[in-house]
Amino acid sequence: MTLFDINNLETTARFPSTRYQGSKHKYAQWIWSCIKDLPFETVLDAFGGTGCVAHLFKRKGKSVVYNDVLTFNAIIGKALVENDAAKLTREDLSFILNRHPSVRYPDFIEKTFADIYFTDEENRWLDVVVTNISRIEDGYKRAMAWFALFQSCIIKRPYNLFHRKNLYVRTQEVERSFGNKTTWDTPFETHYRRFAAEANLAVFSNGNNNNSMNSDVFDLENAYDLVYIDTPYISETGIGVDYMEFYHFLEGIVRYDDWGRLIDAGSKHKRIKSTGSDWANPRKIEAAFERLFDQFRDSILAVSYRSDGIPGVDAIVAMLKAHRKSVTVHESVSMKYVLSTKRSKEVLIVGR
Repeated sequence: MTLFDINNLETTARFPSTRYQGSKHKYAQWIWSCIKDLPFETVLDAFGGTGCVAHLFKRKGKSVVYNDVLTFNAIIGKALVENDAAKLTREDLSFILNRHPSVRYPDFIEKTFADIYFTDEENRWLDVVVTNISRIEDGYKRAMAWFALFQSCIIKRPYNLFHRKNLYVRTQEVERSFGNKTTWDTPFETHYRRFAAEANLAVFSNGNNNNSMNSDVFDLENAYDLVYIDTPYISETGIGVDYMEFYHFLEGIVRYDDWGRLIDAGSKHKRIKSTGSDWANPRKIEAAFERLFDQFRDSILAVSYRSDGIPGVDAIVAMLKAHRKSVTVHESVSMKYVLSTKRSKEVLIVGR
């Protein structure tokens, strides 16, 4: 068995747990089963999100480029996909999780986000840890440290989101029909150590040069055997998923020095000002798909979708047929999604 034995990679490298909205973690193996026999060695995960699909491609020995327009997501890609060897040590965790007398710690989160997402004590902790992480010199270790912080923040949030000011959901003494108060009240440091350990288990080399990019998808080159596409989702009611709205706090953390200038002063939950996205606009999304399919006209396209999305599956198939000789639709079992009252099927539409 060589260092880059693909069968061995499948058992030794594990993707971390995640509560990220829209994650394809539970579908990753099914997605692979639909495309594993296609002829491709280089792959672009164009809307990378959690990185779970890109990480699977890496485990299968492909040369992978992860991309996401959100800065914090691209850092996840750097930590879990591009990173071949760097792991967080006990000494790294000691540096990250403790105050240092020589460091002057700011209090931006404590002052700006009081009574919005976390307690005062937790906000003070975040100011310290964000400052310590930003001082880590090794770029891959820094990305790993950010990843563990992102996951720690998400797990302590009701609904795992930052879409509204609702710390009271955690703190009020009432009977609860959802959520896990024990998890919410678990100290940040405990969660952080757990996610750092999980991130370490995800790190490996597959012998290829894998990269993470932080670009608008329309700025990327047409240079891949296969392009995996998992765009933000618009429901049949016309409501789009805005990942900046859901996770603006994580974007702010990694843009800490500029955060104050990015905040929408009119929002109660201190979100980052949105520039809008065609992928969350039901009037523009179809044209965006057309443009995307044309842009990667030389690649096999694998589009993750939901059976109740806008535009409909038939519309996506018709657009692909205008660019591809062969289009195949794969359907998963029906599943109920978080924050949704309806059941829908995960669909993978492959054009080649």
